[in-house]
Amino acid sequence: MRSASHFCRRAYKIGSNLIPLARSGTTRFSLRKEISTTTTTTASPPFNFSGDMYEHMELASDCDQISGAIREPDVYIVTSGGLRIPANASVLASVSPVLENILDRPRKYRRSEKIIPILGVPCDDVLAFVRFLYSSWCTDDEMDTYGIHLLALSHVFLVPQLKHRCTKGLAKQLTNDNVVDVLQLARLCDAPDLYIKCMRLISDHFKTVDNTDGWMFLQDHDPHLELEIMQFMEESESRKKRSMRRTEERCLYLQLNEAMECLEHICTEWCTSVGPYHLEPTTNN
Repeated sequence: MRSASHFCRRAYKIGSNLIPLARSGTTRFSLRKEISTTTTTTASPPFNFSGDMYEHMELASDCDQISGAIREPDVYIVTSGGLRIPANASVLASVSPVLENILDRPRKYRRSEKIIPILGVPCDDVLAFVRFLYSSWCTDDEMDTYGIHLLALSHVFLVPQLKHRCTKGLAKQLTNDNVVDVLQLARLCDAPDLYIKCMRLISDHFKTVDNTDGWMFLQDHDPHLELEIMQFMEESESRKKRSMRRTEERCLYLQLNEAMECLEHICTEWCTSVGPYHLEPTTNN
């Protein structure tokens, strides 16, 4: 997983809306519940290709079999670093309903090209996102490097397959140092499985998590989430106590049942040689 220090005070900018990542030195997220992504139209500047884009177009040709040979790109995804990623509107619309709504909006000028800005996210992360839209595949190395941003993008653009993949990938990378940050992201991106795993890790290793920078920041800036964690820990401890109590009660009931069977045997069979069932009775001289 990319070090949390790489995400200092970044912001996803989708159109005119910001999704800030707050604390310097670690990962902090504050996603908007409703994000309106805008499509801009401009005259076509010179085509920009990076080395990765050739791989992107190869992936596009693999997944474009349904509609035949790959067509000329009719939409461009623009990143903060100025990278222009060519894409096909039909492919984007078939994978993401959010992108479909964006592409369906009328353009101001008919001859101008469609541009979808995904700003505030590193270019490599956006490339990994677009590659997944075409291939429905994400390598373990990409998940280790881009998993946090990919989860946020999958939530914003409603790509459930990628969201499921990110949830599983980030769950494998949980540590005591990053669990608070990932918990916040899981909570904001509506990833319940990842949220529960983070909660359990915090509950099981709270003495260690309590000394991390993430927890100290959480105490100062998100008391509501801190309360949720404390309530989860309290409920978890109560469940453990109830489970232990039930186990003790079951053991006691088994002992009582054996004692009652023993008494019944003595009273009905007049047997005085009584002992554990796994041992032979002893005879007195």
